[in-house]
Formats: sequence, structure tokens, C-alpha cells
Amino acid sequence: MYSQDNVISKRNLLSSVQLSKMHTFEVAARHCSFSLAAKELSITPSAISHRINALENELDIKLFKRSHRKIELTNEGERIYIAIQSSLSSLNQEICEVKNNEVSGELTIYSRPSFARCWLVPRIAGFQNKYPAISLNILTGNETINFHGHGIDVAIYFDDKQMNKLFTQDLMKETIVPVCSQEYAEQHDLIGNINNLKKCTLLHDSQAWGYDSNMDEWEHWANHFDIGALNSTASISFDRSDLAMSAAMNCAGVAIGRESLAKKHIEKGDLIKPFPDKKLLCPQRYYVATLPNIKNPKVDKFIEWLKDEIE
Repeated sequence: MYSQDNVISKRNLLSSVQLSKMHTFEVAARHCSFSLAAKELSITPSAISHRINALENELDIKLFKRSHRKIELTNEGERIYIAIQSSLSSLNQEICEVKNNEVSGELTIYSRPSFARCWLVPRIAGFQNKYPAISLNILTGNETINFHGHGIDVAIYFDDKQMNKLFTQDLMKETIVPVCSQEYAEQHDLIGNINNLKKCTLLHDSQAWGYDSNMDEWEHWANHFDIGALNSTASISFDRSDLAMSAAMNCAGVAIGRESLAKKHIEKGDLIKPFPDKKLLCPQRYYVATLPNIKNPKVDKFIEWLKDEIE
């Protein structure tokens, strides 16, 4: 039945006719069992055996060693099984590339640093898993950047401005609320005693709404709740909201926190809201900016993913 002849005839080469039998072989080899292969393929074990026998005859290669209670691959069968697995992997990769052809290549994202660190980066694996053919390049900064000069495809901003000559879409609103560590709140008897805030060190992002924001977030919050002037209170300024929150987690003071960025720290107990009823909707919002009149499927998919994550 199995020729020892070294000459391979066309009859022995794999053809499209044998593909279904090769599928049966792959399943049987993977399970090393005709009965388990039969269960997966919803046919009888004898049908599996018949297909394997036919394939062995057609290829003139013995694929399995058969004993009374088990089967195992021959050396030749092992080689062919490995080749099938390699081919399936290549085929799946090719299918993936074909499906993602319109959204493949490099995508450069520019984001405010705090949003990137606290919100975007912890979620970015989800986007990469969904669109593996897109190579991401994430840049951060507080300035309004020149798209052409830096090769930016999409920017994520947080302010109340309308970008000139750019197409913008709102992402989400933001609320601000004071946050600090449990230890700091207890040391300064803060919980339920808002007047004691004036004895605390205030932590803030001095570039929250622009390069010269200084204490704007704190003052906007204090004015709304009629807390009184806070400019005589000790303070530490940062150029990033996440750094102010990090300082608050380490008992340096009370930060004016953005809830969307502080949420996970609050849930973990690293931060608390000493005045949970004193949260305020910001006039600023997060939005994306892109160049107008340019069709870019990668940008469209990224913005669609952002909105899905927010919802």
C-alpha cells in the first residue's frame, strides 16, 4: 500500500479534492483520537477512519500508527501536521490583513498628558486587539500642536476653545471635585468640614485650561459653592492634573480632581472625596480634533472606539 519509491507522482501530490480530508486529519491529529475528532466534526469514528485511510492511500503516506486503544502520529504524520498548523497560522494572518487593509498602517495620536496616562493608555490594549494592523504612535503635551509639522492624525484636547481650521467632535464632559488621601483628610478634619480646606495645601494643574490657568480650577469651584477666597491658602502647582492627584495620594494636600481621571483611584481607596456633594460640571470638555476634509479610515475607527469606550 505504501510505496517506497522516491519518485513522487502527480497522483501523490495534495489537490483541492483532499482538502476536506486534510481537515479531518488536522482534527484527528490535534486530539490524537478518532472518537474525539468524530465528536468535533459531528460524524462517526468509522467515518473518520475511512477518510484517513483514503487520504493515506491518495498521498501514499502513512499518517498514524494504530493500536487497539490509541492512535499516534508517525514521523511523516507529525511533519504534515506541523505544516498544516503553520499554513493555518499564515492563512489567518493573511485574512486578518485583508480584513484590516483599509485600517492598517501608522496612526499618530496627540493627547493631553493627564488624559493619556489616566484614561487612554489603560484602555489602549482594547483598540490594539481590535485593530492589530494599526501601529499606534502616542504623543503628549499641553500645547495646541501643529498637525502638519508633527504628523498628527488626531488630537485629544481638554478646554473650551474651538480649534480654528480643524474639525472637532465632543467626547465627554468633565466634573471637578476636591480629592485627597484618607490619612490627609483625617489629619486635617476635612470630612464634612469644608471650612478646614483653607488650612490645607491646595494641589492643582497650573495648565488645566491653558498655559496660564494657575488656580483657575480651584477658584471656579470655590466661587460656585461660595467657599470664599482661596488665594491665601498654601498651594503646590503642577503642569499636569495626574501629578496633582499623585501628590494628593501621598498626603501632600488636597487636589482639585477631574472625576473621569480620578475614578479608579477613588474606587481603589487611594483617594477620597471629603466633600462628595460638592462636585461641579466644568465649562471645559474633552474633544477630538482632526484635519478637515481628509478621509482617514484609521482616524474614523479610533474616534469610533473612543466613543464606544466612553459610552
